Amino acid sequence: MTIDFDKLRGEFPLLKETTRGKPLIYLDNSATNQKPQVVIDALNHYYCHDNANIHRGVYELSERATREFEKARVEIQTFINAAHSHEIIFVRGATEGINLVAQSYGRSQLKADDEIIISTMEHHSNIVPWQMLTEQVGAKLRVIPISDSGEIDIDDYKKLFNARTKMVAIAHASNALGTINPIKEMAAIAHEHGVPILVDGAQAFPHMPVDVQDLDCDFYVFSSHKAYGPTGIGVLYGKEKLLEKMPPYQGGGDMIESVSFTKTTYNKLPFKFEAGTPDIAGVIGFGVAVKYLKAIGMQNIAAHEQDLLVYGTQKLSAIPGLKIIGTAKQKVGVISFVLEGVHPHDIGTILDDEGVAIRAGHHCAMPVMERYHIPATVRASFGLYNTNADIDALVKGIMAVKKVFA
Repeated sequence: MTIDFDKLRGEFPLLKETTRGKPLIYLDNSATNQKPQVVIDALNHYYCHDNANIHRGVYELSERATREFEKARVEIQTFINAAHSHEIIFVRGATEGINLVAQSYGRSQLKADDEIIISTMEHHSNIVPWQMLTEQVGAKLRVIPISDSGEIDIDDYKKLFNARTKMVAIAHASNALGTINPIKEMAAIAHEHGVPILVDGAQAFPHMPVDVQDLDCDFYVFSSHKAYGPTGIGVLYGKEKLLEKMPPYQGGGDMIESVSFTKTTYNKLPFKFEAGTPDIAGVIGFGVAVKYLKAIGMQNIAAHEQDLLVYGTQKLSAIPGLKIIGTAKQKVGVISFVLEGVHPHDIGTILDDEGVAIRAGHHCAMPVMERYHIPATVRASFGLYNTNADIDALVKGIMAVKKVFA
Protein backbone atom coordinates (compact mmCIF):
# COMPACT_ATOMS: atom_id res chain seq x y z
CA MET A 1 0.00 0.00 0.00
CA THR A 2 1.37 3.40 -1.03
CA ILE A 3 0.95 6.12 1.60
CA ASP A 4 0.82 9.80 0.69
CA PHE A 5 2.74 11.26 3.62
CA ASP A 6 2.41 14.81 2.27
CA LYS A 7 -1.36 14.40 2.49
CA LEU A 8 -1.11 12.98 6.02
CA ARG A 9 0.73 16.13 7.06
CA GLY A 10 -2.50 18.05 6.49
CA GLU A 11 -4.20 16.00 9.22
CA PHE A 12 -2.07 17.69 11.93
CA PRO A 13 -3.58 21.11 12.69
CA LEU A 14 -0.58 22.57 14.52
CA LEU A 15 1.68 22.06 11.49
CA LYS A 16 -0.38 24.74 9.71
CA GLU A 17 0.76 27.32 12.28
CA THR A 18 3.55 29.84 11.82
CA THR A 19 6.37 30.64 14.24
CA ARG A 20 8.40 33.85 14.24
CA GLY A 21 6.29 34.80 11.21
CA LYS A 22 7.48 31.77 9.21
CA PRO A 23 5.97 28.36 8.44
CA LEU A 24 6.63 25.94 11.28
CA ILE A 25 9.24 23.27 10.58
CA TYR A 26 8.86 20.83 13.48
CA LEU A 27 11.86 18.54 14.02
CA ASP A 28 11.63 17.76 17.74
CA ASN A 29 9.65 14.54 17.54
CA SER A 30 11.87 12.68 20.01
CA ALA A 31 10.66 15.08 22.71
CA THR A 32 7.01 14.94 21.68
CA ASN A 33 5.11 15.02 18.42
CA GLN A 34 2.04 16.71 17.05
CA LYS A 35 -1.46 15.21 17.18
CA PRO A 36 -3.72 14.33 14.26
CA GLN A 37 -7.22 15.75 14.17
CA VAL A 38 -8.75 12.32 14.90
CA VAL A 39 -7.00 12.22 18.28
CA ILE A 40 -8.05 15.77 19.12
CA ASP A 41 -11.62 14.90 18.11
CA ALA A 42 -11.58 11.80 20.34
CA LEU A 43 -10.60 13.88 23.39
CA ASN A 44 -13.29 16.42 22.61
CA HIS A 45 -15.92 13.71 22.09
CA TYR A 46 -15.18 12.08 25.43
CA TYR A 47 -15.58 15.30 27.39
CA CYS A 48 -18.66 16.38 25.42
CA HIS A 49 -20.49 13.04 25.32
CA ASP A 50 -18.96 10.30 27.53
CA ASN A 51 -17.45 12.03 30.56
CA ALA A 52 -17.92 9.74 33.58
CA ASN A 53 -15.73 7.68 35.86
CA ILE A 54 -15.05 4.11 34.79
CA HIS A 55 -15.41 0.56 36.15
CA ARG A 56 -17.63 1.57 39.08
CA GLY A 57 -20.76 3.12 37.65
CA VAL A 58 -23.84 1.09 36.72
CA TYR A 59 -25.38 3.88 34.64
CA GLU A 60 -25.09 4.13 30.86
CA LEU A 61 -22.62 7.02 30.74
CA SER A 62 -20.13 5.21 32.96
CA GLU A 63 -20.59 1.97 31.07
CA ARG A 64 -19.94 3.79 27.78
CA ALA A 65 -16.77 5.42 29.13
CA THR A 66 -15.57 2.09 30.53
CA ARG A 67 -16.18 0.38 27.21
CA GLU A 68 -14.11 2.96 25.29
CA PHE A 69 -11.34 2.86 27.90
CA GLU A 70 -11.03 -0.92 27.79
CA LYS A 71 -11.31 -0.91 23.99
CA ALA A 72 -8.13 1.20 23.95
CA ARG A 73 -6.37 -1.39 26.12
CA VAL A 74 -7.21 -4.14 23.61
CA GLU A 75 -6.18 -1.90 20.70
CA ILE A 76 -2.75 -1.44 22.26
CA GLN A 77 -2.47 -5.12 23.21
CA THR A 78 -2.98 -6.23 19.62
CA PHE A 79 -0.73 -3.46 18.27
CA ILE A 80 2.31 -4.78 20.20
CA ASN A 81 1.15 -8.42 20.09
CA ALA A 82 0.92 -8.89 23.85
CA ALA A 83 -0.54 -12.26 24.82
CA HIS A 84 -3.25 -10.79 27.09
CA SER A 85 -4.97 -7.42 27.48
CA HIS A 86 -4.32 -7.56 31.25
CA GLU A 87 -0.59 -7.37 30.48
CA ILE A 88 -1.20 -3.75 29.42
CA ILE A 89 -0.87 -1.45 32.45
CA PHE A 90 -1.78 2.22 32.00
CA VAL A 91 0.70 4.61 33.62
CA ARG A 92 1.53 8.31 33.18
CA GLY A 93 4.30 7.56 30.71
CA ALA A 94 7.38 5.45 30.05
CA THR A 95 9.09 7.08 33.03
CA GLU A 96 6.43 5.93 35.47
CA GLY A 97 6.47 2.47 33.90
CA ILE A 98 10.19 2.13 34.64
CA ASN A 99 9.73 3.43 38.17
CA LEU A 100 6.89 0.97 38.72
CA VAL A 101 9.07 -1.99 37.74
CA ALA A 102 12.04 -0.72 39.76
CA GLN A 103 9.97 -0.21 42.91
CA SER A 104 7.59 -3.16 42.61
CA TYR A 105 9.66 -5.89 40.96
CA GLY A 106 13.06 -4.50 41.94
CA ARG A 107 12.45 -3.88 45.64
CA SER A 108 10.74 -7.23 46.08
CA GLN A 109 13.32 -9.30 44.17
CA LEU A 110 16.74 -7.62 44.52
CA LYS A 111 18.99 -7.50 47.57
CA ALA A 112 22.42 -6.24 48.61
CA ASP A 113 25.21 -6.82 46.07
CA ASP A 114 22.80 -7.87 43.30
CA GLU A 115 23.56 -6.20 39.95
CA ILE A 116 21.53 -4.35 37.31
CA ILE A 117 22.84 -3.96 33.76
CA ILE A 118 22.09 -0.75 31.86
CA SER A 119 23.95 1.01 29.02
CA THR A 120 25.84 4.25 28.51
CA MET A 121 23.22 5.51 26.05
CA GLU A 122 20.25 5.41 28.43
CA HIS A 123 17.86 8.32 28.99
CA HIS A 124 17.91 9.57 32.57
CA SER A 125 14.52 7.87 33.03
CA ASN A 126 16.23 4.52 32.61
CA ILE A 127 19.15 5.41 34.90
CA VAL A 128 17.81 7.30 37.90
CA PRO A 129 15.06 4.81 38.96
CA TRP A 130 17.67 2.04 39.05
CA GLN A 131 20.11 4.22 40.98
CA MET A 132 17.36 4.89 43.50
CA LEU A 133 16.77 1.15 43.78
CA THR A 134 20.47 0.44 44.34
CA GLU A 135 20.49 2.95 47.20
CA GLN A 136 17.40 1.32 48.72
CA VAL A 137 18.55 -2.31 48.60
CA GLY A 138 22.33 -2.06 48.28
CA ALA A 139 22.50 -3.33 44.70
CA LYS A 140 24.96 -2.13 42.03
CA LEU A 141 24.74 -0.79 38.47
CA ARG A 142 26.86 -2.30 35.70
CA VAL A 143 27.12 -0.16 32.56
CA ILE A 144 27.58 -1.42 28.99
CA PRO A 145 30.00 0.85 27.09
CA ILE A 146 29.24 2.15 23.60
CA SER A 147 31.52 2.55 20.60
CA ASP A 148 32.42 5.78 18.84
CA SER A 149 29.56 5.11 16.42
CA GLY A 150 27.13 4.77 19.36
CA GLU A 151 26.66 1.01 19.27
CA ILE A 152 26.73 -1.72 21.91
CA ASP A 153 29.21 -4.55 21.43
CA ILE A 154 27.36 -7.75 22.34
CA ASP A 155 30.56 -9.27 23.71
CA ASP A 156 30.87 -6.35 26.16
CA TYR A 157 27.28 -6.99 27.19
CA LYS A 158 27.87 -10.70 27.76
CA LYS A 159 30.90 -10.02 29.95
CA LEU A 160 28.80 -8.11 32.49
CA PHE A 161 26.70 -11.14 33.47
CA ASN A 162 27.52 -13.11 36.56
CA ALA A 163 25.71 -14.91 39.38
CA ARG A 164 24.74 -11.58 40.95
CA THR A 165 23.04 -10.17 37.82
CA LYS A 166 19.33 -9.84 38.51
CA MET A 167 18.00 -7.26 35.99
CA VAL A 168 18.70 -5.74 32.58
CA ALA A 169 17.21 -2.38 31.55
CA ILE A 170 17.98 -1.14 28.05
CA ALA A 171 16.66 1.36 25.50
CA HIS A 172 15.18 -0.06 22.32
CA ALA A 173 16.37 3.11 20.57
CA SER A 174 18.50 5.97 21.89
CA ASN A 175 16.84 9.37 22.04
CA ALA A 176 20.23 11.12 21.83
CA LEU A 177 21.95 9.02 19.13
CA GLY A 178 19.14 7.22 17.29
CA THR A 179 20.84 3.83 17.76
CA ILE A 180 18.52 0.82 17.56
CA ASN A 181 19.69 -1.90 19.93
CA PRO A 182 19.44 -5.64 19.11
CA ILE A 183 16.80 -6.26 21.77
CA LYS A 184 15.81 -9.77 20.69
CA GLU A 185 19.42 -10.96 20.95
CA MET A 186 19.98 -9.11 24.22
CA ALA A 187 16.82 -10.60 25.71
CA ALA A 188 17.90 -14.12 24.72
CA ILE A 189 21.27 -13.60 26.42
CA ALA A 190 19.61 -12.26 29.58
CA HIS A 191 17.26 -15.24 29.69
CA GLU A 192 20.17 -17.67 29.33
CA HIS A 193 21.25 -16.31 32.70
CA GLY A 194 17.72 -16.39 34.13
CA VAL A 195 17.55 -12.57 34.18
CA PRO A 196 14.50 -10.49 33.16
CA ILE A 197 14.90 -7.57 30.77
CA LEU A 198 13.04 -4.26 30.71
CA VAL A 199 13.02 -2.36 27.43
CA ASP A 200 12.53 1.40 27.26
CA GLY A 201 10.56 1.65 24.04
CA ALA A 202 9.72 5.35 24.17
CA GLN A 203 11.87 6.15 21.10
CA ALA A 204 11.10 2.97 19.17
CA PHE A 205 7.37 2.36 19.58
CA PRO A 206 6.25 5.26 17.30
CA HIS A 207 8.83 4.52 14.60
CA MET A 208 8.90 0.78 13.91
CA PRO A 209 6.84 -2.38 14.38
CA VAL A 210 7.06 -3.70 17.94
CA ASP A 211 6.16 -7.32 18.76
CA VAL A 212 6.80 -7.97 22.45
CA GLN A 213 6.36 -11.73 22.10
CA ASP A 214 8.87 -11.89 19.27
CA LEU A 215 11.34 -9.72 21.22
CA ASP A 216 10.63 -11.90 24.28
CA CYS A 217 11.18 -8.95 26.60
CA ASP A 218 9.79 -9.22 30.11
CA PHE A 219 8.77 -5.55 30.38
CA TYR A 220 8.32 -2.91 27.68
CA VAL A 221 7.42 0.74 28.36
CA PHE A 222 6.29 3.52 26.01
CA SER A 223 4.55 6.89 26.06
CA SER A 224 1.49 8.18 24.25
CA HIS A 225 2.76 11.69 23.58
CA LYS A 226 5.69 10.42 21.49
CA ALA A 227 3.27 8.32 19.44
CA TYR A 228 0.83 11.04 18.26
CA GLY A 229 -1.39 10.64 21.32
CA PRO A 230 -2.15 12.82 24.37
CA THR A 231 0.38 13.75 27.04
CA GLY A 232 0.29 12.24 30.52
CA ILE A 233 -0.44 8.63 29.54
CA GLY A 234 1.71 5.63 28.74
CA VAL A 235 1.91 1.86 28.99
CA LEU A 236 3.86 -0.72 30.89
CA TYR A 237 3.68 -4.11 29.22
CA GLY A 238 4.73 -6.96 31.47
CA LYS A 239 4.61 -10.72 31.18
CA GLU A 240 1.68 -12.06 33.19
CA LYS A 241 3.80 -14.37 35.34
CA LEU A 242 5.95 -11.45 36.53
CA LEU A 243 3.12 -8.97 37.03
CA GLU A 244 1.20 -11.53 39.09
CA LYS A 245 3.96 -11.85 41.69
CA MET A 246 4.74 -8.13 41.89
CA PRO A 247 3.22 -6.12 44.77
CA PRO A 248 1.11 -3.02 43.94
CA TYR A 249 3.03 0.15 43.18
CA GLN A 250 0.40 2.50 44.65
CA GLY A 251 -2.62 2.05 46.88
CA GLY A 252 -6.06 3.56 46.38
CA GLY A 253 -9.37 3.07 44.65
CA ASP A 254 -9.92 0.43 41.96
CA MET A 255 -6.76 -1.55 42.80
CA ILE A 256 -8.51 -3.42 45.61
CA GLU A 257 -11.03 -6.22 45.98
CA SER A 258 -11.82 -5.54 49.64
CA VAL A 259 -10.60 -3.18 52.35
CA SER A 260 -10.87 -3.39 56.12
CA PHE A 261 -8.75 -1.95 58.90
CA THR A 262 -7.17 -5.35 59.43
CA LYS A 263 -6.50 -6.45 55.81
CA THR A 264 -6.76 -5.36 52.19
CA THR A 265 -6.92 -7.78 49.29
CA TYR A 266 -5.80 -6.55 45.90
CA ASN A 267 -7.58 -6.55 42.58
CA LYS A 268 -6.60 -8.78 39.67
CA LEU A 269 -4.47 -7.65 36.73
CA PRO A 270 -4.31 -5.07 35.28
CA PHE A 271 -6.24 -3.11 37.92
CA LYS A 272 -3.81 -4.02 40.72
CA PHE A 273 -1.44 -1.42 39.24
CA GLU A 274 -4.00 1.23 38.26
CA ALA A 275 -4.89 2.98 41.53
CA GLY A 276 -7.26 5.95 41.40
CA THR A 277 -9.09 7.61 38.56
CA PRO A 278 -6.90 7.40 35.45
CA ASP A 279 -6.56 9.83 32.57
CA ILE A 280 -9.64 8.37 30.89
CA ALA A 281 -9.68 10.77 27.96
CA GLY A 282 -5.93 10.27 27.50
CA VAL A 283 -6.26 6.50 27.31
CA ILE A 284 -9.11 6.76 24.81
CA GLY A 285 -7.09 9.25 22.78
CA PHE A 286 -4.07 6.97 22.87
CA GLY A 287 -6.20 4.11 21.58
CA VAL A 288 -7.27 6.30 18.65
CA ALA A 289 -3.64 7.28 17.98
CA VAL A 290 -2.61 3.61 17.88
CA LYS A 291 -5.48 2.86 15.52
CA TYR A 292 -4.30 5.77 13.35
CA LEU A 293 -0.74 4.37 13.23
CA LYS A 294 -2.07 0.91 12.48
CA ALA A 295 -4.05 2.22 9.50
CA ILE A 296 -0.93 3.85 8.04
CA GLY A 297 1.21 0.79 8.79
CA MET A 298 4.32 0.80 10.95
CA GLN A 299 6.41 -0.66 8.15
CA ASN A 300 5.39 2.27 5.95
CA ILE A 301 6.23 4.77 8.70
CA ALA A 302 9.60 3.12 9.32
CA ALA A 303 10.46 3.18 5.60
CA HIS A 304 9.44 6.84 5.24
CA GLU A 305 11.51 7.91 8.25
CA GLN A 306 14.51 5.89 7.05
CA ASP A 307 14.34 7.78 3.75
CA LEU A 308 14.37 11.03 5.73
CA LEU A 309 17.32 9.78 7.80
CA VAL A 310 19.34 8.95 4.69
CA TYR A 311 18.52 12.28 3.03
CA GLY A 312 19.18 14.27 6.20
CA THR A 313 22.47 12.50 6.88
CA GLN A 314 23.69 13.21 3.36
CA LYS A 315 22.70 16.88 3.48
CA LEU A 316 24.08 17.58 6.96
CA SER A 317 27.31 15.64 6.39
CA ALA A 318 28.08 17.95 3.47
CA ILE A 319 28.17 21.05 5.70
CA PRO A 320 31.76 22.04 6.57
CA GLY A 321 32.47 21.94 10.30
CA LEU A 322 29.37 19.85 11.14
CA LYS A 323 29.91 16.50 12.87
CA ILE A 324 27.16 13.94 13.41
CA ILE A 325 27.23 12.27 16.83
CA GLY A 326 25.85 8.73 16.55
CA THR A 327 26.49 6.88 13.32
CA ALA A 328 25.20 3.40 14.13
CA LYS A 329 24.28 1.14 11.23
CA GLN A 330 20.74 0.76 12.60
CA LYS A 331 19.07 4.03 13.62
CA VAL A 332 15.65 5.59 14.01
CA GLY A 333 15.11 9.03 12.46
CA VAL A 334 17.39 10.99 14.79
CA ILE A 335 20.39 13.07 13.76
CA SER A 336 22.42 14.66 16.56
CA PHE A 337 25.25 16.96 15.60
CA VAL A 338 27.68 19.64 16.69
CA LEU A 339 28.95 22.57 14.64
CA GLU A 340 32.53 23.73 15.02
CA GLY A 341 32.83 26.96 16.99
CA VAL A 342 29.12 27.31 17.83
CA HIS A 343 27.32 26.22 21.00
CA PRO A 344 24.24 24.05 20.32
CA HIS A 345 22.00 26.48 22.23
CA ASP A 346 23.03 29.31 19.89
CA ILE A 347 22.24 27.09 16.92
CA GLY A 348 18.82 26.33 18.39
CA THR A 349 18.06 30.01 18.93
CA ILE A 350 18.98 31.02 15.39
CA LEU A 351 17.08 28.08 13.89
CA ASP A 352 14.04 29.18 15.87
CA ASP A 353 14.27 32.58 14.17
CA GLU A 354 14.15 30.66 10.89
CA GLY A 355 11.00 28.81 11.96
CA VAL A 356 12.81 25.52 12.58
CA ALA A 357 12.05 23.78 15.90
CA ILE A 358 14.85 21.44 17.00
CA ARG A 359 16.23 20.38 20.38
CA ALA A 360 19.57 21.63 21.73
CA GLY A 361 21.00 20.27 24.96
CA HIS A 362 21.97 17.02 26.62
CA HIS A 363 18.58 15.42 25.83
CA CYS A 364 18.29 13.90 29.32
CA ALA A 365 21.26 11.73 28.40
CA MET A 366 24.20 13.38 30.16
CA PRO A 367 26.34 10.19 30.22
CA VAL A 368 26.15 10.18 26.40
CA MET A 369 27.51 13.72 26.28
CA GLU A 370 30.27 12.74 28.70
CA ARG A 371 31.14 9.74 26.50
CA TYR A 372 31.74 12.05 23.52
CA HIS A 373 33.35 14.84 25.58
CA ILE A 374 30.81 17.45 24.51
CA PRO A 375 28.40 19.61 26.54
CA ALA A 376 25.42 19.16 24.24
CA THR A 377 24.24 18.44 20.71
CA VAL A 378 21.67 19.76 18.29
CA ARG A 379 19.09 17.06 17.59
CA ALA A 380 16.77 16.85 14.61
CA SER A 381 14.24 14.03 15.01
CA PHE A 382 11.71 12.99 12.40
CA GLY A 383 8.06 11.98 12.48
CA LEU A 384 5.70 10.57 9.90
CA TYR A 385 4.66 14.06 8.72
CA ASN A 386 8.17 15.35 8.02
CA THR A 387 9.46 15.80 4.47
CA ASN A 388 12.70 16.40 2.61
CA ALA A 389 11.64 20.06 2.42
CA ASP A 390 11.83 20.21 6.24
CA ILE A 391 15.41 18.97 6.07
CA ASP A 392 16.21 21.54 3.38
CA ALA A 393 14.87 24.24 5.71
CA LEU A 394 17.09 22.88 8.50
CA VAL A 395 20.15 23.02 6.23
CA LYS A 396 19.27 26.56 5.17
CA GLY A 397 18.97 27.51 8.84
CA ILE A 398 22.38 26.02 9.65
CA MET A 399 23.91 28.03 6.84
CA ALA A 400 22.38 31.11 8.45
CA VAL A 401 24.05 30.08 11.72
CA LYS A 402 27.41 29.76 9.96
CA LYS A 403 26.97 33.21 8.45
CA VAL A 404 26.30 34.75 11.87
CA PHE A 405 29.40 33.11 13.38
CA ALA A 406 31.64 33.55 10.34
